[in-house]
Amino acid sequence: MSNAGATTSTKSKPPMDENQEEEIWRKFLAREEEIERKKMTVKEKIQQRLGFAEEATRSLTQTLEELDIMGDPMRKEVGMIRKKIDMANREIKSLSQSCQKKEKEYKEILEAFDEKNKEKAHLVSILMELLTESERVRVKKLEEINKTVGSLR
Repeated sequence: MSNAGATTSTKSKPPMDENQEEEIWRKFLAREEEIERKKMTVKEKIQQRLGFAEEATRSLTQTLEELDIMGDPMRKEVGMIRKKIDMANREIKSLSQSCQKKEKEYKEILEAFDEKNKEKAHLVSILMELLTESERVRVKKLEEINKTVGSLR
């Protein structure tokens, strides 16, 4: 029952007069205006920070673009030089194979040349022996003919 008495005491407030209602309404409007001012202040700060963030983003984007532009020519030059090195390596490989083939052919030809020179030298020595023998035989025949002619006189 004590609860019932408490509730009845709150219900028994005297009605507000117009001045009190107006005062409450003014306080409410003042609070609303204060909240709106604070809201606008926060909004301005956010807009200001967004502006700074956008400017920083633009600056960073520009810096990245400059880095890309600065790095790009080097990459292109390096790429071109790498391609040239690869081409030179292919040419060197081809030339090396050709050189090895020619060296092999040269060695084979040089060996054949040496063999023919040896054969020629051997044939020349045989020819010299034959010429020497032929000369000796002709001298002997001439001597015999000379003796025969000399005895006929």
